[in-house]
Amino acid sequence: MDIGHPTERRRGRRRLSRERVLAAALDVVDHEGLSALSMRRVAAELDVEAMALYRYAPSKDALLDGLVEQLYTELDEDLAREEPAPRGQAPDLPEWRAELLRGACALYRISLAHPHVVPLLATRLLAVPLARRPLAVLQAHERVLAQLDRAGLDEQGVVTAYRAVTAWVLGYIFSDLRAMVDNPDEPDPAFRLGLHLMPARELPRLRETAPSLAEKGGYQELTDGLDALLDRILAASAAR
Repeated sequence: MDIGHPTERRRGRRRLSRERVLAAALDVVDHEGLSALSMRRVAAELDVEAMALYRYAPSKDALLDGLVEQLYTELDEDLAREEPAPRGQAPDLPEWRAELLRGACALYRISLAHPHVVPLLATRLLAVPLARRPLAVLQAHERVLAQLDRAGLDEQGVVTAYRAVTAWVLGYIFSDLRAMVDNPDEPDPAFRLGLHLMPARELPRLRETAPSLAEKGGYQELTDGLDALLDRILAASAAR
């Protein structure tokens, strides 16, 4: 019998923090998927009793919101490094627009690193009222609104642009990360995607396009689409 073990567990509890709990939850989801997340599983990851977590995350919903917070905290840290977006940019691109593109690319990059958490960007933001969202999420909303303010849009234009930009960036991420592969061990692309399970007569275009849809669009398609959207918004604003 290891008589020292309970003492070590008590020390582990004293070292707990909200940051450690959320980091452990993120690690579980990254490696095992969202369905594996539970208070018990995170506690096991930290080598503590599940009850020890309730001070930092009182429910599974709190863990889910914490995972969203973790992604947006990483976004803040990424943007703080002031690295340019991974694309060529025109030298005369306005600063607000360059920053908007950089933020979109950073969120895309973080989503690729944590694909199992990405569904929460939809489900938790649909379930949690604005004022109750984590500060890191609210700061991301604020940052986009501030960038659009600098575009010279009126208040309604900023609201319209915010909705459009948010829909495009999140929609692109969801589309790029959607499940496509039926059998990852199958070397033949058609069987890997399970195209033989789709009725050929009823779904000819989907079967033909599926291999291309299974490839990620990448940063260029993300920023090209966002550029086109911003061009249209600015043109509509100038015409009013």
